[in-house]
Amino acid sequence: MNKKIWAIFAFMMVLGASCLFAQEAASSASEEEQTVEAAGTTDSGLGSAVKYIAAALAVGIACIGGGSAVGKIGAAAMGAMSENAELSGKAIPFVGLAEGICLWGFLVALFIIIM
Repeated sequence: MNKKIWAIFAFMMVLGASCLFAQEAASSASEEEQTVEAAGTTDSGLGSAVKYIAAALAVGIACIGGGSAVGKIGAAAMGAMSENAELSGKAIPFVGLAEGICLWGFLVALFIIIM
């Protein structure tokens, strides 16, 4: 339990430091260095940094959740198949559903980056 708390604390510190560095880089950039897109909007360094951090969090949290779900479902499926081999066809779709969580995280991240 103590290691989990330290891991979460370290992750939050890295996330906070990356936001601070992105904000400093955005404030020090001059208007000539900022890119102007075809629509006429400017892309600030802080906005794009937060966008990429949000996309990374979407994929990371979804993959951690999907991995833990696949681990628990796979262990239960192996235990059930050891008692009755006919259950293998019924257990595989549940593992596939758990893997779909990672796909949804990727799609959310893709929408964050595109928009």
